Amino acid sequence: MKQIIVIGCGRFGASAAKTLTKLGHDVMVVDQNADIIKEISEFVAHAVQMDAIDEASFRTIGLRNFDVAIVAIGSDTQASVMGTLIAKEAGVPIVIAKAANETHGRVLKKIGADKIIYPERDMGMRVAYGLVTPNILDVIEFSPDYSIVETVALADWEGKSLKELNLSRKYGMTVIALKTGDEINIVPSSETVINHNDIVVILGSNDNLKVIGDIK
Repeated sequence: MKQIIVIGCGRFGASAAKTLTKLGHDVMVVDQNADIIKEISEFVAHAVQMDAIDEASFRTIGLRNFDVAIVAIGSDTQASVMGTLIAKEAGVPIVIAKAANETHGRVLKKIGADKIIYPERDMGMRVAYGLVTPNILDVIEFSPDYSIVETVALADWEGKSLKELNLSRKYGMTVIALKTGDEINIVPSSETVINHNDIVVILGSNDNLKVIGDIK
């Protein structure tokens, strides 16, 4: 069980805090809005009303004792930067920060954030993929140039083994997992056959993944 602090409790912060609590972690939420703290308090172990840029207040709650800090402030850039900086200077091992845009993200990276999250950008990317390629269920950016895509098996893939499809050679894509019903096959072998309605998880470059929408 990790000790996790979520700084800022908008929709992103609240969702992260609730999910982490369900996963068995000890979560503290910090926000300056008393109504928000009252609402979230029933879902997490600790909820504290305080200013995200008040370094003295963070010392009183023992910020340095947390394993992970999630700075979930997106709209107030100054508060986001200060919250990230305070967490890093306190010695929190992992600091994850939400960014509103690329410029904001670069600043957070410069001051030491270990991971930058772009919720709006990522959701926009998923919506775009879903519109142009309906069979794609989800997209996760692995790096600026590579993504992981979860897609329903295409009709052209059904009944064929991964060796027959040879997606790696033809399209530069690697199948990293396959879900058939309730069974999940991690790193399936080349002899694995794809069936109707299987869920295929693929890693590839963003350019190469575009072909999924063109394969019939």
